[in-house]
Amino acid sequence: MEDWVQTMTTPALLGIAAGAVALILLLIMRLRVHAFVALVLVSLLTALATGLPTGEVLGVLNEGFGKTLASVALLVGLGAMLGRLVETSGGAKVLAESLVSRFGESRAPLALGIASLIFGFPIFFDAGLIVMLPVVFAVARRLGEPVLRYGLPAAGAFSVMHVFVPPHPGAVAAGELLGANMGTLIALGLLVALPTWYLSSYLFGLWAGRKFPLAVPDILSGGPQVEPPAQLPSAGTVVLMLLLPLLLIFGNTGLDLLSKAGTVDADAGWVQFVRLLGSTPVALLISVLVASAVLGTGRGRDKASVEKLLDSSLGPIASVVLITGAGGMFGGVLRSSGIGDAIESSLSNLGIPVILAAFLIAGILRIAQGSATVALMTAAALIQPAVAAGQHSPGQVAAIVLATAAGSVIASHVNDSGFWLVGRLMNMDVPTTLRTWTVMETLIGVVGFLFAALLFMVL
Repeated sequence: MEDWVQTMTTPALLGIAAGAVALILLLIMRLRVHAFVALVLVSLLTALATGLPTGEVLGVLNEGFGKTLASVALLVGLGAMLGRLVETSGGAKVLAESLVSRFGESRAPLALGIASLIFGFPIFFDAGLIVMLPVVFAVARRLGEPVLRYGLPAAGAFSVMHVFVPPHPGAVAAGELLGANMGTLIALGLLVALPTWYLSSYLFGLWAGRKFPLAVPDILSGGPQVEPPAQLPSAGTVVLMLLLPLLLIFGNTGLDLLSKAGTVDADAGWVQFVRLLGSTPVALLISVLVASAVLGTGRGRDKASVEKLLDSSLGPIASVVLITGAGGMFGGVLRSSGIGDAIESSLSNLGIPVILAAFLIAGILRIAQGSATVALMTAAALIQPAVAAGQHSPGQVAAIVLATAAGSVIASHVNDSGFWLVGRLMNMDVPTTLRTWTVMETLIGVVGFLFAALLFMVL
């Protein structure tokens, strides 16, 4: 590949890029091809269409796929394990009930939203929502209030955490692809996610509860699929379990900043050891081991049951990991073929700021094909050369990742599985779901982008 030179013109390369994206959308939307298969196929066709040497095509595909999985698979797998332990220990419900009692009945929506934000850190959107909704329904039924007053703030909390904050796969994969520091991305992701949730989910949920006074549905009243142990953890214990990986990762980030400032010696053994403990995969590994003891065997489960719980967490995330890896493969082809450089040149000529381009591209892809992960990964791959050429600060790179994530969540509608999940679980018809969930997701995207753009300007 070192001796190969791209000879195609910029318009031709841009046409291939547009055709590749259109083909991905056609395969996923109209022909119902699985996103993983579609991304691999289009990556192969794009590599051939751009004239990459045939003997090098497989290497380019494997390199893009492998680099992404090397980091993403560990983070997503360990994050899913931690979330499963929190879920099945009964810790999620204990934490939510504790927050409601502390905040009072009038602030129950705020309490449930905060609970969802806290354990939305390691738990994926759909799993976390299903775990929280029985608590949401019970609180709404006891207080005699419309379900959306409590359900939308909780659902919005899981959505913003899933979109903006690692170790969720989209943010992790886009961060790795664009070269963002993971500790910085977590810190800024939280800085964007929390006010975004308050403005676009909590306040909107209170309004929607009054506008659409839907009764509490009977769905999910049968209880959790896995019976929690007899010894439930305290709310404080659950909070500590969820904060442990964050504290370790922030320790790594803090030492990194101190070493760059010359306050500590970056080559010192203890600095390197603490930074190793604070690397995201190791931090999550430590958290899973601690949670296995505290929330598993420490609560009366035998070792075999804990092992089965951890094993059951990996199956549902296999598709997410593979789709993410295939997105990295597509990005690798775009970079190796010169398409990324052509896009970067075109963006520069048009004068569109890279952070706005990231948001718009991700938003268009999201609306067209529904998958936030595919939209985020594809948009990140398209803007990667522009980000690399821009000599941005670490904070600005993280802000670009967050802007891309914001675009990937807007306008959830009938081609998005989350649209149906929320609508069905809260017993909403399609028009009501469009007026509530779709509007809320769009607000999350727009407000999140505004905060990300503000961070980009000041960092």
